[in-house]
Amino acid sequence: MGRNKCILASLLFLLCFVHPALLLGLDLGEKAPDFELLSTKGDKLRLSSYSGKKNVVLQFYVLDFTPT
Repeated sequence: MGRNKCILASLLFLLCFVHPALLLGLDLGEKAPDFELLSTKGDKLRLSSYSGKKNVVLQFYVLDFTPT
């Protein structure tokens, strides 16, 4: 019975969270929308300010330094 619950939970997770994320993603070659973030030093950074420069890599990792 425990294995069936694990499989069911995994399927529900995939249907609820992964599928909508795929629908909202960008197509290959499509430009990302402009947005603004704060740096770790408190400076405002805009994605559009890096236009025409080399590649931009964004990494979102929410597990470190988050209150539990």
